Amino acid sequence: MGRLRVIEAKGTERLKRGFARMVKGGVIMDVTNAEQARIAEEAGAVSVMALHKVPADIRKAGGVARMAPIEKIQEIMDAVTIPVMAKVRIGHVAEARVLEALGVDMIDESEVLTPANPFFHIDKREFNVPFVCGARNLGEAVRRIWEGSAMIRTKGEAGTGNIVEAVRHVRLVADNIRLIQRMTDEQVYGVAEKFAEPYLRLARQIREISGLSERILENEPVYGHYTYREIVDGLYKILLGIKKLGRLPVVNFAAGGVATPADAALMMQMGMDGVFVGSGIFKSSNPEKMARAIVEAVNHWDKPDVLVEISKEIGEPMKGLEIEELEVRLEDRGV
Repeated sequence: MGRLRVIEAKGTERLKRGFARMVKGGVIMDVTNAEQARIAEEAGAVSVMALHKVPADIRKAGGVARMAPIEKIQEIMDAVTIPVMAKVRIGHVAEARVLEALGVDMIDESEVLTPANPFFHIDKREFNVPFVCGARNLGEAVRRIWEGSAMIRTKGEAGTGNIVEAVRHVRLVADNIRLIQRMTDEQVYGVAEKFAEPYLRLARQIREISGLSERILENEPVYGHYTYREIVDGLYKILLGIKKLGRLPVVNFAAGGVATPADAALMMQMGMDGVFVGSGIFKSSNPEKMARAIVEAVNHWDKPDVLVEISKEIGEPMKGLEIEELEVRLEDRGV
């Protein structure tokens, strides 16, 4: 009942974002059982993400990747005192409702799992529990924030141990924000119109099937009860806030490909608020040492002499994968 009472207090946008800020500056680790969860907590993780398999194993197994078994999530929740997150498939409202009822502390609407909805992400404003979502660029980030996400993370390329895609996503968001800051408000509104276009895909596809014009009516709902113009206005408001702040209005973590303490430090040096690590810990040769080292690297990202000591005698990192050789790119999932 304790977790459920906490969930009930998270309903407002302010409280959801406030909960996400509580883990700022820390490391969130993917775990698949109670033993791994305890290793993560003892290493200093600020939260754990409960999964059925770590991303490297999800990639290797193929097939349909779904929400972790309830018994496994409960086992992890019972094993640690730090917040427990869990993943749902993109657009899978029912999985999200199950996790909210279970009492997880945050839900990750994740491209690592097989998407359930090819058109839309979950309207996260309809939930009391806060959400985290991935983004490759500013457009994806702003759409997820408008939908109610309390935290953004890079998508990277999960399960590869290759940091290059996370770096790409950080640069695409940061440089786009700098561009927004040089724009007039009228130009920013044009960006909002561009960023809103993915919400029109279903309506346009239906019109094409029906042999009708692609023109969307002004009062026509295209995402839940929201019209295109209402979505544009919502995105515009968020973009104006970003223009003023010079950053996203929610915490922004790095995820996907972090495999060494140096990777984690690089992400913090690039301005991230924290780091998600999955396969990079439990696919390394010494998970306990690697977990502690990555936590310490995030805490001391700006001290190279300390990073030297942190990086000693931690075993072998996970085997990395070349991005260009991948048959499936998880980061491409979602809009």
